[in-house]
Amino acid sequence: MKILLLGEYNASHFNLKQALIALGHQVLLVGHGDGFKKRSADILFKQRFQRGFWYYFRRVIHRLTKLDLNSISMSSQFKKHQSKFKDFDIVQLINERPFGCVPKTELELLAYIFKHNKKVFLLSNGTDYVSVKFAMDKKYRYGILTPYFEGKGSYKDFLPALIYLSPGHKILHDFVYDNIRGVCSSDLDYHLPLLGHPKHLGLMPHPIFLENLSFKRLDTSGKIVIFHGINSRNYFKKGNDIFEQALLKLKSTHADRILIKTVKDLPHQEYLEAYNDAHIVLDMVYAYDQGYNALESMAKGKVVFTGAEQEWLDYYQLKEDEVAINALPDPDQIYVKLCELIDNPSLIDKISRSARIFVEKTHDAHLIARRSLKIWQRS
Repeated sequence: MKILLLGEYNASHFNLKQALIALGHQVLLVGHGDGFKKRSADILFKQRFQRGFWYYFRRVIHRLTKLDLNSISMSSQFKKHQSKFKDFDIVQLINERPFGCVPKTELELLAYIFKHNKKVFLLSNGTDYVSVKFAMDKKYRYGILTPYFEGKGSYKDFLPALIYLSPGHKILHDFVYDNIRGVCSSDLDYHLPLLGHPKHLGLMPHPIFLENLSFKRLDTSGKIVIFHGINSRNYFKKGNDIFEQALLKLKSTHADRILIKTVKDLPHQEYLEAYNDAHIVLDMVYAYDQGYNALESMAKGKVVFTGAEQEWLDYYQLKEDEVAINALPDPDQIYVKLCELIDNPSLIDKISRSARIFVEKTHDAHLIARRSLKIWQRS
């Protein structure tokens, strides 16, 4: 089949593309690199106006004219290549705003995609109207908006999520759902809000390309290395402040037995290399399931503090702390869990091996590609 993967979030579409090609399909990946992570694509849209001088220039122009330079740029780049974006058997959108434009521009670009292709599917991956509305209505016990409700950060800090509740985006959301064949959720954080939705086709776990992630048995005879990767734009949303509080306490009790490594805003490949020598990876707090960084870390045999809530345990029929540590929004709980691992190094080895096996069984990109094809063909 001829397949168009539109947009990128972490490496969801990049990994899926490789697995689909291995199955004999023709695949075109179009994206904008997912910001500082610098993901690759067959057609890579440049986002000049997202950072630095050009970002502030864009804000000034928008304030004076109401025009969004990023959306104008995306539209221009789309039109340059638009003849390449038609006559596909299958199109999958990474989420309901794959181009990252203002709703009016996004509508125009997606209208072309819907008109000129056979079947279009949506992946609920990254923030969207359904998941943000679910969080705003406080249907999660805790979620990405919990720090916002608690007064951590400003409205501006959470605008990348809250913008999905704007009237303009709601129109875009309705347009997308009116035109897609169906939507798959990429993990439990998107699956739970979509339960019962007539177009929900079920959970389609993040595809991990294991060939590039070698498992290495952890040596716990020396200091335990704890890795904390910070995404500055999502500092409170990811719960990095809570991890830092736990680490501060850990330094006062276990300083002679640990080595803490903290990095900020690394491109993906540098991030992977940065935690190679780590035993424990602190990923994120406000989640029920694992995202890409957590899964790749688990595939490499790291013990990851991440989303591993009861709903996730039930779905995969796992026991608590079997393959990952559920990081609650409580620095004392995280501190206690860290102490248990440092004081019992054999637990690190046990969880490490189980984590790799779990990713192999449930997230292997080749498995996810075959499951995707079945859903696309029957819908």
